[in-house]
Amino acid sequence: MRFTQFTPYDLVLLAQGLGVTVGLFLLTSLIGLLAGTVLGVVRYYRVPGLTQAVTFVTELLKNSPVLVQLFLVFFGFPAFFHLNVGPVQAAVITLSANTAAFVYVIAVSAIESIGRDQVEAARVFGLSRWQVLRHVIAPQAAAFSIGPLTALLVNQLQVTSLISVIGVMDLAKIGATLNLRTLKPFIVWSVVGLLYYLAAKLVAGVGARIEHRLRAHSAFRGL
Repeated sequence: MRFTQFTPYDLVLLAQGLGVTVGLFLLTSLIGLLAGTVLGVVRYYRVPGLTQAVTFVTELLKNSPVLVQLFLVFFGFPAFFHLNVGPVQAAVITLSANTAAFVYVIAVSAIESIGRDQVEAARVFGLSRWQVLRHVIAPQAAAFSIGPLTALLVNQLQVTSLISVIGVMDLAKIGATLNLRTLKPFIVWSVVGLLYYLAAKLVAGVGARIEHRLRAHSAFRGL
């Protein structure tokens, strides 16, 4: 006999699933932000050979489905290279790499948006390329990139639902489990969708607040 009634323990399961989703989102976002920023700096210095390789890899990651990347990392590479990759490891690797690819694009666009006259003026005053990057380009690029980064992170939060297909017990996987037990898809998926929505609104709200503070203290106030 199938037990189709909801229990208080179901709320605990949903909370655990939400915790896994948020935890993986924060970890992969942090890794992706750091990696993407470093790749953007590599592009700024135009390192021969390395710049072309970075561009090629990021193009592959940006223009292929995340689900295909996930299957490659979890099923394809381990079988081909005889590796042992768990579901959580595959999720972290895939989501971090995918986030880094898009952060790279945003970082490059933000850096290139800074007027060349500012860079040339800084070099005239004797600043090195690293000092120009740190004191002139980075603060302004950060102010301009927060908006696109916030939109990217909101999207990446939703993309985390794909990791349920390889067995990670995230919010989407818990929702699927509860749906099979209760046979009440409207209620289950409405609750799951609401939790994703609230998490996304929180990310968007934090991003908007950071953007407001950065723009208030940048040279581009009022734009």
